Amino acid sequence: MPRTAIRHLYLARHGEASADESDLTERGRRQAVLLGERLRGGPLSAIHHGPLPRAERTARLIREQLGDVPCELTASEPAGDYIPYVPRERELPADSAGAMLGRLAEFPAEERLRGPELARKALARFTGPVEGDEPRHELVVTHNFLIGWLVRDALDAPPWRWMGLNHCNAALTVIRYAPDRPSSVLLYNDMGHLPAELRWTGFPAESRV
Repeated sequence: MPRTAIRHLYLARHGEASADESDLTERGRRQAVLLGERLRGGPLSAIHHGPLPRAERTARLIREQLGDVPCELTASEPAGDYIPYVPRERELPADSAGAMLGRLAEFPAEERLRGPELARKALARFTGPVEGDEPRHELVVTHNFLIGWLVRDALDAPPWRWMGLNHCNAALTVIRYAPDRPSSVLLYNDMGHLPAELRWTGFPAESRV
């Protein structure tokens, strides 16, 4: 059997996006810089980001804060913005199934059709222990839905349960994948590196605490 080692997967949603989503706002840029400062001095060896500009810009700003360390920056389509799983009505709670399916129907058909295959690729690429003897620490700068999908997988929740897991801009989630044991969610939606005025952006107002 090949040897495997621990993977620590760091997940961050992009910083606050401009109205046309072609860039980050000033607040979004500050969020990204502060997240990079939090990660500075840590063991990150790779940063993956989705192909959209708001994710790429966030990843580059984070990378700039890490200093002169070997940390590869890579664009990854499975780290993009898409619907990871479209449930059937019978999978969902009866009292909310209609509203949940109606919300998904508002998204472009391409996102709903291509999303599940990209979600499978994301699980294959980013989760589980890594081959070899050396632990790996890698960051994925992505979007709200994929973070929910990866967290629900780490918790062995039903596939539809990615819905309702919301992530703030530039917040941090960390999942630990160790050989021969269940995955562990070490942090979720942690905003400790952000001042109060930069917290909760991108999060549903009714869910803020």
